Amino acid sequence: MEFLGIPLTEWIGYIAMASLLVSFMMKDVTKLRIINSIGCAFFVIYGFMLATAWPIVVTNSAIICINFYYLFFKK
Repeated sequence: MEFLGIPLTEWIGYIAMASLLVSFMMKDVTKLRIINSIGCAFFVIYGFMLATAWPIVVTNSAIICINFYYLFFKK
C-alpha cells in the first residue's frame, strides 16, 4: 500500500520520527511523555512492519513503559 508514492511502512516511520521530535520541544514534562509515548508506539508498529526489527521494538516498548511509570505511578 502506498500514498503519494511512499510505502505505508515509511509513513509510519515518518510519523514516529515527527512525534518524537515534537515531544522534545515540549516544556511541560507531562505533554513530553504523552507525545513521546505516541511516537514510540508508532516506532513499535514500524519495527514490526520491518519484518520484526527487534532493536526498534524492544527499545521503544521500554521507553513507553518508562513514560507510563512516570505519568501514572510516580507523582
